[in-house]
Amino acid sequence: MNGHSKLLDLVGPRESVELLDALKRGATRRDLLAMLAAGGMRLSAAAGVAGTALSVQAQTPRRGGRLRVASATAAISDTLDPSKMANQTDYSRGTMLYNGLTVLDGSLTPQPALAESFTTKDAKTWVFKLRKGVVFHDGKPLQPADVVFSLMRHKDAATASKAKALAEQIESVEASGPGEVTITLAAPNADLPVVLGTFNFLIVKDGTTDFSTGIGTGPFRLKEFKPGVRSIVVRNTSYWKPGQPYLDEIEFVGISDDGARVNALLSGDMDLVASVNPRAVERVRSTPGYTIFSTQSGQYSDLIMRKDVGPGANPDFVLAMKYLFDREQMRKAIALGHAVVANDQPIDPSNRFYFAGCPKRPYDPERAKFHLKKTNVGSTRIPVVTSPVAMYSVEMALVLQQAGQRIGLNLDVKRMPADGYWSNHWLNSPVGFGNVNPRPSVDTLLTQFFKSDAAWNGSRWKNPKFDQLLLAARAETDQAKRTQMYADMQVLIHDEAGVGIPLFLESIDGHSTRLKGLRPIPLGGLMGYSFAEHVWLDA
Repeated sequence: MNGHSKLLDLVGPRESVELLDALKRGATRRDLLAMLAAGGMRLSAAAGVAGTALSVQAQTPRRGGRLRVASATAAISDTLDPSKMANQTDYSRGTMLYNGLTVLDGSLTPQPALAESFTTKDAKTWVFKLRKGVVFHDGKPLQPADVVFSLMRHKDAATASKAKALAEQIESVEASGPGEVTITLAAPNADLPVVLGTFNFLIVKDGTTDFSTGIGTGPFRLKEFKPGVRSIVVRNTSYWKPGQPYLDEIEFVGISDDGARVNALLSGDMDLVASVNPRAVERVRSTPGYTIFSTQSGQYSDLIMRKDVGPGANPDFVLAMKYLFDREQMRKAIALGHAVVANDQPIDPSNRFYFAGCPKRPYDPERAKFHLKKTNVGSTRIPVVTSPVAMYSVEMALVLQQAGQRIGLNLDVKRMPADGYWSNHWLNSPVGFGNVNPRPSVDTLLTQFFKSDAAWNGSRWKNPKFDQLLLAARAETDQAKRTQMYADMQVLIHDEAGVGIPLFLESIDGHSTRLKGLRPIPLGGLMGYSFAEHVWLDA
């Protein structure tokens, strides 16, 4: 177990990040003791935690070595175009090759990246000062024109950007001086630096149309890219962060089968694997030389019932399905405790805008049966599309199928292969499962998945009141008012949207104990998909 994992055993992820951040600022053992004591920890325990924190800090990154990593997805649709990125494989590869204007830290606070500073007076007009001395992999210096092009292309319908719904709030992006870019929004958004720290807004060269070479400013250069097969990247010796990255090379593959991924790790073929099934956690931990890295976040797999076609067009069918979720059983039997119960809305309990007052929807077969009778579905076979690539979706669907049988509902679980699932089945099936990775802010999540015109609005739920609240909350600087708006939106989704969300899932990765430097970033597993420039291999 690496030092940071030991620290997490003693404190929580947030406290661990705060301790390490304090150490980076030069905190002493006395400073750490004071921090811990202020948080209510007894002196004896605080001393132990402080000692562990110092030992973690004392680890000196080792340069060199080749890392072999397996994610849980691989498809011919794998892309190096940031605007098209849509899953953990794309995101992880993207952070190897590119940078954004900002980057999100362990508390999801935006930090300067390609922009060395960002300022605003009204949350509507933002000035970003670009970092000097940054060059692309081909030697071209970073210029304001690159930023203008990278951001504005998301607004062009021809780009078919996955972030178009987010980019629509951008009115203009202009080079406002040497090394300076001004972004003007249609309406104020205090979260703009957070939005720009997400994966789709990574910066590319001005005028790029061919993304197959992956030319960016990131910590690694592209050596090989075979969509659906593998990628190989090598250290960018001109990277703007002194001393980083530490590794010479990363081989990155996708292995969709859970068991095959764990076998590849424990056989020594891989050093780091994503999305370990909870049933394999003890097997990994009990194997000498291997351990588990967990990140609790707002990730969820959701049952999507399209409201424009199929049975989901009837609100009573949607409610029947939601009342068939035995959430606590799913948490214990499927996630083996590596999850928290959700309530058919996408904001998880760790979020500051989570609305605890939203009525909890229980497992209630009788109410499900009542709503089902109103649909006239009868014994009609209802296909439910699943895939192992949508975490736990197969198991959830089987539990729903069994519950449905008890009330006369004929659910036909269709297990689809991982290859092509996101492009062929997700968003296209009348009833099926998706998987949503954590998002950095409530606004980002709701804009991408629940706004009426969002590309990833799986159930095609459209509610003008919701859209109005979303825009108003984005511009609201009064915290109490913004909190109430987000509470109202959570209730609307819970009551009306064609989406059932039973659990918020923990991201579980497995790795060799030789791998050092991992720390949780609640955007998801693999250190919020940004592990590449931070990790190293012990000798």
